[in-house]
Amino acid sequence: MDSESLWAALALVLVIEGLLPFLSPQSWRRAVAHIALLQDGQIRFFGLLAIVAGVLMLWL
Repeated sequence: MDSESLWAALALVLVIEGLLPFLSPQSWRRAVAHIALLQDGQIRFFGLLAIVAGVLMLWL
């Protein structure tokens, strides 16, 4: 992977991450408030799931 692909991937992450707060700020605020109530272990588990899903998608 060259640096251009890495920058493109990071840019795409920012676009995707910005969609929900842009399209539905109230839903985004509720989701963030709910996440703030989760235990550290639960947040780590969801982070691990995201990492595994991302690695699997790259592998495929």
